[in-house]
Amino acid sequence: VQLVASGGGLVQPGGSLRLSCAASGFPFSTYDMSWYRQAPGKEREWVATITSAGGNTNYADSVKGRFTISRDNAKNTVFLQMNSLKPEDTAVYYCKALWLRLGVAYWGKGTLVTVSL
Repeated sequence: VQLVASGGGLVQPGGSLRLSCAASGFPFSTYDMSWYRQAPGKEREWVATITSAGGNTNYADSVKGRFTISRDNAKNTVFLQMNSLKPEDTAVYYCKALWLRLGVAYWGKGTLVTVSL
């Protein structure tokens, strides 16, 4: 099983980034996918979730209206479009796969997003 996140980097406040998480080794289309983030010195926090078929999405209040989660089941990839970035969005971003019914979850290695002048 692999979840490989990419697309992080340094961006100025107000800018945009698009994160990707490529999955392999498990039936991607049956798993709900989420993004989490962990800022320096803070606990990991949930950011957004998209259901297995992509029909439903949910967002943390802190990113609602600025971030959009999407997925391409044909390419086994989940995305996080991040707009209007703020310094407080600076964190390592992780993707997570969850098959809730079976209680199976996988985590990927993170990608660092830094929002700064």
